[in-house]
Amino acid sequence: EVSCGALPETLLESELFGHVKGAFTGAIKDRIGRFESAEGGTIFLDEIDAFTPALQVKLLRVLQDGEYERVGETKTRKADVRIIAATNQHLEDLIKQGKFRNDLFYRLNIISIELPPLRERKEDIALLVEHFIEKHSAALSKQINGISDEAFKFLTRHSWPGNVRELENVIERACVLTRGPLIEPNDLPEPLLKESSGIPDLKTAVISMNGGTLKDALKDPERKIILEAIEKCKGNKKEAA
Repeated sequence: EVSCGALPETLLESELFGHVKGAFTGAIKDRIGRFESAEGGTIFLDEIDAFTPALQVKLLRVLQDGEYERVGETKTRKADVRIIAATNQHLEDLIKQGKFRNDLFYRLNIISIELPPLRERKEDIALLVEHFIEKHSAALSKQINGISDEAFKFLTRHSWPGNVRELENVIERACVLTRGPLIEPNDLPEPLLKESSGIPDLKTAVISMNGGTLKDALKDPERKIILEAIEKCKGNKKEAA
């Protein structure tokens, strides 16, 4: 695994392809790269969008011809590896901006797996919450058995702009704060509770007015509250009212 966005261009090239002694300052001995280490196996390139134009050309050569050289060496080496690449960017947009090579994109894009944002797959939240509680309760040496139904409802109503990382942070925080065997609503961050309640704070209401009336600004949250009441009453509108 290589976290491409965490390394500058010079170090990333060395990390991928290796280098020979004296290739640059600090290269005190020969070093094999990740492609060489992964020979016959798989290399995972995370944040593939971080590749500079020069590195994109070299990666394209590996994909096209299976060849590369260590930094500072003229000997051509062969690579027999499976490449898995990941990005949270839209590469098609980067191509239009001239930041990502069109030919490299199509060479990489043999089998594409798109992972939808968490807000579009909320059925995954329960499994993820269970996993993160187990993980962080063990790290904290605490006996936490799960999350209450009321607290879980807040999680399912949240839009999760930070996706799975945000969910893990919320659960880790709750594991730190909770004093009982279950995570309760008061263990969750206040902004999440406010958003999930469907009742806007004053700032949200004023911004959403956008020159309109207060009545217009409150239409959407009012609708949400009504729908939640109907759902809670299993469709009985009289009881919801």
